[in-house]
Amino acid sequence: MQPQQLQLIFDEKRGMENNSTMPKKWGFRGNSEFKPEPQTTIRGAITLLESNLNQSDNRPVIPMAHSEPSAFPCFNTTEIAADAIADAVRSTKFNGHSPTIGILPARRAVAEYLSQDLPYKLSPDDVFLTMGCKQAAQGILQVLAGSKSNILLPKPGFPYFGYFAQLYNLEVRYFDLLPEKDWEVDLDSLVAVADENTVAMLIINPGNPCANVFTYQHLKQVAETAKKLGILVLSDEVYGHLTFGENPFVPMGVFGSITPVITLGSISKRWIVPGWRMGWLVTHDTNGILKEHGIIESIKGFLDASTEPPTFIQGALPDILSKTKEDFFSKIVNLIKEAANSCYEGIKDVPGLTCPTKPEGSMCLMAKLDLSVFDGIKDDLDFCLKLAKEESVVILPGICVGYESWLRITFAIDLSSLQDGIKRLKAFCERHSKKA
Repeated sequence: MQPQQLQLIFDEKRGMENNSTMPKKWGFRGNSEFKPEPQTTIRGAITLLESNLNQSDNRPVIPMAHSEPSAFPCFNTTEIAADAIADAVRSTKFNGHSPTIGILPARRAVAEYLSQDLPYKLSPDDVFLTMGCKQAAQGILQVLAGSKSNILLPKPGFPYFGYFAQLYNLEVRYFDLLPEKDWEVDLDSLVAVADENTVAMLIINPGNPCANVFTYQHLKQVAETAKKLGILVLSDEVYGHLTFGENPFVPMGVFGSITPVITLGSISKRWIVPGWRMGWLVTHDTNGILKEHGIIESIKGFLDASTEPPTFIQGALPDILSKTKEDFFSKIVNLIKEAANSCYEGIKDVPGLTCPTKPEGSMCLMAKLDLSVFDGIKDDLDFCLKLAKEESVVILPGICVGYESWLRITFAIDLSSLQDGIKRLKAFCERHSKKA
């Protein structure tokens, strides 16, 4: 008897045995909350778009959906950071577990780094180290969740805040950003959606996905409004200091004496090392309100049940934060500024797309999509799917960030690739234009 025949007999016998012992009903199933629609997360949308690429297209794929400039050599991180990591590993001092809130030298280094831009000095006790900014966001939303609590998120915004809030049964309400006013917070809409169960509001500064940078005056207005509502301000500052317009970066912690502030940050964007997963959650609580209301202890409790960042990266953090030279930061900002200006100017020539404001910070912008210009394009997701298939250009549909009929375009890539991407985008829009 041939081996193949033996295998068939074996498989058939095993199948009969399995069928005879199969339970009528299995007692487990996947949690549907962990299976969101692809367009509700950035990674899910990118996976969907990349699956729609034409594999026979020999042109390079232009990645304009994900803020990941580290893929391009011109955005390599500083050697100081790489050397700090190598030194920390070779020292053998950081091979064990760290305290769940982070090792003291690293927390002290973050406190000193952030205090440079504040009117007061942070303490290491104000700093909690996390696995990137995303874990910081996850942690504070879980801490704030209550049976009736709600949180106010910006529209458009970063989708993971809404996703995490949903997982923790924290009701989400949205306030508007105003594109005609450089994407400032619509304070009237903020007040309108708040009630006695509102616990916090979120801002993202510099803006993701809007490339805006809030002024000192506007941030003060936000803090004063939050104080009137009796809520704290969460400020996602992962793009802190990546600014190249008229407005300098002002950390929300400057206004911690007006209302309680919690800032979220990391080395991911400024040092171009998102894969290192080194972030922080920092409390600005000059009046002791967060401590009085149990927020500090709850943050510690969350971290006690979470995974701490790699200890060797924590060990490298003091040198990374204190020894990186200004010329590295200037080089990165100049690269991003040149790319932002090229993207903004290029979009002006693309039929059906308009960018309401010139980018001033972060790594991506929002462009409005006029669907009436096109034939056979039903919405922003359909636009992006067809663009990926026909031109091998991956751009994020606005629905992912809560803004239908818009596009989120990442410009922090190699300049020649960006210009090629805009050229292909223009060709796609011209081809699908009703005037074609």
